[in-house]
Order: sequence, then structure tokens, then C-alpha cells
Amino acid sequence: MSVPLNTKRCFALVDCNNFYASCERLFRPDLKQRPVVVLSNNDGCIIARCALAKQLPIPMGAPFHQVKPLLKQHRVAVFSSNYALYGDLSSRVMQTLEQLAPKVEIYSIDEAFLELSGVESCQDLTDFGQHIRQTIQQQLGLPVCVGIAPSKTLAKLANYAAKKYPQFDGVLDLTDSHKRLHILARTPVQEVWGVGRKLAERLQAMNIDTALQLARACPEQIRKKFSVVLARTVNELNGIACLALDEVQEPKQQIISSRSFGQRVKEKSAMQQAITLYISRAAEKLRAQHSLARQLSVFIRSSRFDQKARFFGDQASLVLESPSSDSRVLQQAAMQLLDRIWRDGPSYAKAGVVLNDLCSVQGLQSSLFSPPPSERSQRLMATIDQLNQKHRGSVFIARQGRDGDWQMQQRFLSPAYTTRWDQLPEVY
Repeated sequence: MSVPLNTKRCFALVDCNNFYASCERLFRPDLKQRPVVVLSNNDGCIIARCALAKQLPIPMGAPFHQVKPLLKQHRVAVFSSNYALYGDLSSRVMQTLEQLAPKVEIYSIDEAFLELSGVESCQDLTDFGQHIRQTIQQQLGLPVCVGIAPSKTLAKLANYAAKKYPQFDGVLDLTDSHKRLHILARTPVQEVWGVGRKLAERLQAMNIDTALQLARACPEQIRKKFSVVLARTVNELNGIACLALDEVQEPKQQIISSRSFGQRVKEKSAMQQAITLYISRAAEKLRAQHSLARQLSVFIRSSRFDQKARFFGDQASLVLESPSSDSRVLQQAAMQLLDRIWRDGPSYAKAGVVLNDLCSVQGLQSSLFSPPPSERSQRLMATIDQLNQKHRGSVFIARQGRDGDWQMQQRFLSPAYTTRWDQLPEVY
């Protein structure tokens, strides 16, 4: 049975290889032949590994303290998560892709879908994929793989195969039906985009073990036994594009800023500093998507794993008199909420803020009792955001303070090579 091909649409998925680890290696050529791993917040678990590290018995998600002797034995370079570096390099990758393709959908920090319909009429698609790889490697020094196909689900699968099989040299075009059938037959069903472990187990119980077997299933039967979403996946595997490119990201309906503390917090003043930092970050994200918040929540909690102390956690919420994205307004409200839930005694392990009931700045309808945000407030916040984009943390609310003991542990943090003048790499 052949899989029909829809030649009207063509997509590519560009995915940075081992992105966090590749970013850390970019300014450290001495690590080219050494394994590299990146740790999660507070240096807790391994969340990224380079290709060399994947060859070692170091599983993803392993707690750092458990594999520390093994990392030392194999001379593995260890880094704390450097989100400023990763975010800046991700932005540069996406800007480069927008120069290479007519339409780009940013899917994640290290992935983007491209619209390539019509490109095949003037250039071989595999050659175009290699051009993308070479351009990003030359301009940014980051390795990527490219999967090309007539649907987004197939493009995702093509990218998976481009990484897995060296003979494709990082680029795989699945617009060819014979090649597509071959790859589908070799791909486990759990590797299909949107098919998780539990869903894969249910499919395997029906003798659907590969992507090809799922592609050959009847969409109507799949819809009845599973869902419309999985039925759509079947069509996508058959080259029928059901998912369009989403060039404009929808604004988030909720914004959360939360972290576990590097050290337990016992003093209210330290908690006020932390909440002020979190509310400032949340407000910055709110303004970036041109939204206002109508509701604010604050939560604090001790550790559930501390056997020496009883767990305590609480949260409080309020509705703002007027929707706002002003850090000062949100910070004052957050302090009121913290006063409600604070209790002396517990050693707090985590805290956070949640902005809910978001609305667009442009779509806001004001009333006599809830005046719109003032232009002066908007100009002030825009200026603060511009300054902090150039020099992260240069302007902040005084109550936030500097370098509190509660700050996240980052013992192996690399410099902010691309976002701070005083940490630019030096060449001698």
C-alpha cells in the first residue's frame, strides 16, 4: 500500500543539535573533544548532553550528586543553565532563518518550522537544507539538522531521522514517497510527533508498532478509538497537511514566574526580595506580549521532602482594581498577598507569582471605575525594558536587592558572552 503525497505544501523543521550543550561549547573551543552536560535550576539534574556525553552511562535527568564521580572520571565539562546565553543565541538562529525562508514559525527555543512551498521549483530541497545548515554553522557556529516533508508531522519525523542516521548528513527530504515509506517503517510509533509513551502502549496493543503502521491505519477508526488529533496525525503521516504554519505566536493566557531557592528562606525580607524579582520578570513577559493582567496570585511553600520539618504551603490571589503591566503596581499587590500568607517558622524552598485573566492592551475597554494605564507608566516600563535588554538587571525595584542568599545555585555558570559587555570573550 503506497502512501499518497500532497505536493501542494512543503515544510521544513530546523532543530539545533544538543542546543544547550552546543551553546556552552561555542565560546570554548577547548571543549570540542570533551563531553559536556548542562544542569537544571539549582544544579539539580542533567537536562542536556552533547553527543560525546550521550555515549557515556549518564542518563538524561540524572541527579547531579549521583553521577558526580562518573562525570569526574570521564572529564565531563559541567555547566549550570545559562538562560541569558541560550535565549540570545536562539533569537539569532530565528533571525537567520527568517532571512532564508519566506515564512517561519518559532516552535521552541531550538526549533522552527519553515514554509518551503515553491522552493522545489527553483532549487533541490536537500541542497536548500544543506544551505540552511551551512549558513547557521558559518554565521553562528551552531549545528542544526533539517527535516523536509509535505506535512509538519512528517517534517518532525524527517528531522528525527536526519539526526539518527549519519548517511543523511543532517538533512532528510521525505517528499520522495519511496524514501518516506522506508523511514516510516524504521521509526517506532512513539517517535511520531504527539504520540507519547502511554498512547504508544495503546497503539502497540493494536499491533501498531511503527510510524508506517500508524500511517496505514484507518483515520476514522483511529478517531473513534482515540481522538480527532490522532486521526489528523494519520493524515499528516500520509503527506496530507492538516496543520498550517503559525507565524504569529498566540499571547499566553497565564504567566508564571517561579524558582526553587538556592538556600532555604526563613526571613520575610528575603522572601520579599524573591517575590519582587519574580513579579518583575513576569511583568516584563507580560509587556513583551502587549498584555495586561487582571488577577495576581502569590504562593510560597516549604519542601515536601524535608523529613525533619512539617510541610507548609499557601497561596493568595486578588483581582486588580485596573488591569496593569506596571511592575510597581504588581509588586505592591504581591506584597499585600505575601503579608496574608506569610508564616514565621517554616524554611521555605520555593515561591512564585502567577498572572491570570490577561487581556490585550489594544482591546482593553476602560470604565469610569477602572481607568486605562497612563501613558507615563507605559513609557517608563518601556524604557526599563529597553535598558534591561541591553544590560540585564541594570534597572530593578529597590526591594529586590542584589545577590540574595536565596538566589538559585549556579556554581558552574558560564559568562554572559553575548549580552554583557564586561563578559565578552577576549582573544589574545
